[in-house]
This record gives sequence, structure tokens and C-alpha cells, in this order.
Amino acid sequence: MAPGAGPVGRTKRASPSAAGPRASQGRARPARALGPRSLASPWAKPVAAAMRRIGPAIESMETPAIERLQEEHDATAFQTLVSTILSAQTRDEVTHRVSVRLFKVAATPHALARIPETRLQKLIYPVSFYRNKAVHLRATARQILERFDGRVPGTMEELLSLPGVGRKTANLVLIVAHRSGDNICVDTHVHRIANRLGWVRTRTPEQTERALYEVAPRRWWADINEYLVTWGQNVCRPIYPRCGACAVRDLCPRIGVTKEGRA
Repeated sequence: MAPGAGPVGRTKRASPSAAGPRASQGRARPARALGPRSLASPWAKPVAAAMRRIGPAIESMETPAIERLQEEHDATAFQTLVSTILSAQTRDEVTHRVSVRLFKVAATPHALARIPETRLQKLIYPVSFYRNKAVHLRATARQILERFDGRVPGTMEELLSLPGVGRKTANLVLIVAHRSGDNICVDTHVHRIANRLGWVRTRTPEQTERALYEVAPRRWWADINEYLVTWGQNVCRPIYPRCGACAVRDLCPRIGVTKEGRA
């Protein structure tokens, strides 16, 4: 999900619980670990404290596109996968609008695999790299039919074997579609905010994912993306973050922040 997508109205978000909103839901098979997963980190309590504050604070904010499709349209696992592929480097409102339009024509792997590439390009425009994504989507639909009996796979390794699917996409599909509590999805917002808060010191999203498994309590793993993406779109922005309106201001060393925006 691309940075800068602001609020457009609000879908009702499930109220966070002390154990994390997804803690009691069924889980898919866990992703392959990127490193040791220790709960002994001195950052465990600060991470949990920040997540507990951010949860209520995002109640009035727009839900990120992928979760919003799940809440409003009861998206299937395949639709979640397709929308997540579409969302790469694309604003949330565009991802949502294009996904809804596409699913009116092709909501299943069978339907999507049959769409001519030129028509698919028109259906998914103006998402970023729509030509490449059209190729990947048709190929992914075919492989799901041929290799997985029409079902979206539920492991990291299988998802990564599909065209156009990287770790961010795979993790988000496991969390949203397969209700996994054993994955952390890291995009640009999560990478930026985790470093800004001092939870991690990393240079890439994959390094951030690895580091977060070390410092964040497991019960918060599945919620980190939704919470920090929403926070990053509305408050902890890439440029001129609204620190004066931040619910975790006293917990944040504001690493890398040189100028603040208006609260």
C-alpha cells in the first residue's frame, strides 16, 4: 500500500482487545522463520504499550484497502491475493476502487484466467505497473487452478512460488485471508515507523520483518501492519509527521524526524 493515502470515510473496525484483535482467530501454518523469535527482548513492553495506544486511536480512521475489502465485501482468499498484488506502490483508494471493479467481472481464478490480457489491463488501470500486474495476475490464476486445485495456498513457500508475489504480499494474504497469527507484514509504513520509534535499526523492509519477530510480542504480529499502515497514512507520515497529534509521542524518540507537521 502506497504512502500518502488519506482518509476517505470510515469502515467500522473491530475494537482491539488487550491480547490483540486476531489473537483468538484460527491460524494458518506459520511462515518460515527469518530468525530466532524471542520474547525476551527489552523492546517487548514498549512495542506492546504503543500498539495498545494506537489501536483505539485508529478507530476513527480509514481502514487500509485490503482489510477494508474483507470487511465491506467479505473478500475471498483469492480476491485478497489479487488486491494485494494490485496494491503494490498504489494508493489505497485506487486499490479499493480497481479491486471492486475487477471483481464484478472476474472474482475467481477461473474467470480471471480467461480474461484477455488487454482487457485485464483496462480493468486494473490506473494501478501502478498495471501491464506487468496483468501478466502476473493471469499467470497466478492459472497456477492456482493447475497446482493448488483452485485454492490459494496457505504457506509462505507456496505463495512465494506464485508470479508477482513477494514477502509483503504473502504475509498479508496469510494474515488477512488465512487468519494467521504467526506472520508480520512489513511495507514502507511499517518499516519507517518501526525505525522511527526505535524498535528496530534496519535498512530494508525484509530486515525490519526479521527484527520485528525478535522484538514484538507474538500476540501483536498479525496487527502490526494494519495498525502502523493506518497510523502512517494519517499521523506518522513520511514527511512532516503530525507528532503533536500522536498517541505515542511520549514513547517515540522521533528518529530521523527533522520537521513536524501540523497537529
